Amino acid sequence: MTVSDQENLLHTSSYYAASANDKSMRSELIGEQSCDVCIVGAGFTGISTALHLAEQGLSVIVVEGSRIGFGASGRNGGQLVNSYSRDIDFIKHHYGDVVGEQMAAMAFEGQRIIRERVATYQIDCDLKEGAIFAACNNKQFNELKEKKALWEAHGHDQLTLLSASSIQEHIGTGRYAGGLLDHWGGHVHPLNLVLGEAKAFESLGGVIYEASEVTKVTEGEVCQVTTAKGVVSAKQVVVAGNAYLTGILPDVEKKAMPCGTQVIATEPLTPEQQQAILPSDHCVEDCNYLLDYYRLSGDGRLIYGGGTTYGAREPDRVESLIVPKMLKTFPALQGVKIDYAWTGNFLLTLRRLPQVGRIGKNLYYAQGYSGHGVTSTHLMGKVLADALQGDTERFDVFAGLPQYPFPGGRMLRVPYTAVGAAYYAFRDKLGI
Repeated sequence: MTVSDQENLLHTSSYYAASANDKSMRSELIGEQSCDVCIVGAGFTGISTALHLAEQGLSVIVVEGSRIGFGASGRNGGQLVNSYSRDIDFIKHHYGDVVGEQMAAMAFEGQRIIRERVATYQIDCDLKEGAIFAACNNKQFNELKEKKALWEAHGHDQLTLLSASSIQEHIGTGRYAGGLLDHWGGHVHPLNLVLGEAKAFESLGGVIYEASEVTKVTEGEVCQVTTAKGVVSAKQVVVAGNAYLTGILPDVEKKAMPCGTQVIATEPLTPEQQQAILPSDHCVEDCNYLLDYYRLSGDGRLIYGGGTTYGAREPDRVESLIVPKMLKTFPALQGVKIDYAWTGNFLLTLRRLPQVGRIGKNLYYAQGYSGHGVTSTHLMGKVLADALQGDTERFDVFAGLPQYPFPGGRMLRVPYTAVGAAYYAFRDKLGI
């Protein structure tokens, strides 16, 4: 086993990995196995789909190249953000009212599924209530007013608009012109959530193989999922590798771009410090294109993330990128020790909407949540599970969305996107 192979079996050096409830290693796939459904990838999409199917009595095997939650599912900000990376108004404008209404009917389902999973299986993942969208200027605050009206028109009745003064009752900073409190939002320890869901799946007879990188998926009447030491034969296959999928479905992979985001976790803060910065204990994300997001962990650390690197490059020093952002928001935390710093990849699509589809009769894929993965993946798990059992109505809505490759292909998609991001960052600074 090479050094690179060994590194792939270790979680990144994050706060989440250090505080994971389950650090045990599942066995590697060796030899031949068969099942109703084989799922490639043990992140939120894969495990959510697997759990829904196992609850319906299907035999399911999950094959993971590294560890459960190794990718974005175990590294993200842990925020339950409703809707999609592009909101309902965008979808209606580009794809019509019918598609917009169909997607709006699913826009708030992911968080409900998460809460149901946590309650049903008693998953210990530090679930906390409430998420705030914070406006950095008046233009963004007016857009939040429009978001509130939009979501309320589609059934979300648990939203509170926050003025520039009232938002300071929830966030101890003078940075914001106002905000929107989503009571259906919230935050979790994401790695413990996916580990808890994996344990629930296994309790129903499901099987997970780790350290089993898939080298080939063959579509046919019976699909074959091949690794270095084994093969799974399945009636149906779901490929759910997202940003960490390489070489399995090249035509699918070229339609999205891995992007990195950076996160830090402070030492545990005193109760007084916690009360000063986030007295309501809600999570927060601002409304900039290159946004900041932050929250308190279950043991009182500030988890603060932001920034984007295109093409999944890893910055040399995460702290140098994120600590200045944290101190701009909370200057009183000057001198607080940073215990953990890490990066992780999410998958960006050109239209920032999920890419979902079927190849042949029985090979499915889902990817590209573009920064809204925690809730969207849980919705997608239910959508995929229904489709695999013959109910394709909601699957067809997502699968019907056009999937565009990035202009210039793999060589040019990074510089093109970086230039676009720089443009929007400039707009953020000007407040336009």
